[in-house]
Amino acid sequence: MNPPPERPARETYLRRRLVAGGAALVAIGLVVWLVVAIIAATAPTGPGTQGGDGSHPNAAALELDPELPTAVLRQLEYVRDRWDADSSERYGVLGVDDCVNFASQSLIERGWEVDEEWWYSEDGDAYAHAPAWRSSTIFRDYLAAHPDRATPLSDRQRAEVKPGDIVQFDWDDSGDRDHTGIVTAVREGDDGTFDVSYAGHTDATWDRSVDDHPRHPETKVSYWSVAD
Repeated sequence: MNPPPERPARETYLRRRLVAGGAALVAIGLVVWLVVAIIAATAPTGPGTQGGDGSHPNAAALELDPELPTAVLRQLEYVRDRWDADSSERYGVLGVDDCVNFASQSLIERGWEVDEEWWYSEDGDAYAHAPAWRSSTIFRDYLAAHPDRATPLSDRQRAEVKPGDIVQFDWDDSGDRDHTGIVTAVREGDDGTFDVSYAGHTDATWDRSVDDHPRHPETKVSYWSVAD
């Protein structure tokens, strides 16, 4: 057996072993971090929806069902391409109240035509659009008066909701409509319940669950089934 190294040599040996061990731990940590990052970027990020809170949708959430009707695909492609846009030369933007303006735009892309109650100003001034085009509550009243365009559904009728439909939120259960979005997906869970996801402006959202509204616990959700 060789005699133990002299003390200075032994201390150098131990320091080298510690440095090597530390480098190995750093390398392992980097590998673990990379794996976690890849999983986070490709896997679902929130319960019931592929896009988590909708502010950072992943690749899966951005996919559209190619078997949807052509008009609905056109509508949702428009929404997907502009859900986080902060300007529009054609329609303008209503500051922090742009949700119905954006939903109305999507219906134009779907094939709706303007009428005497629901129209937009062609000069791009969002504040000059018809009230039914830019107010959630007035838009609700407009749809209620035009059953040929859409019919109401309650939150208990989620199984009948489909992509391209309109979702509306009453944050404080006052009877008014405070927010409007466009349904992006309806997914049935293993327990038979349905999760509805939506997109919209104010705040910018794509594929967010209609149940994700922690700041408004009294929220009532309702839908409009858009006619084919």
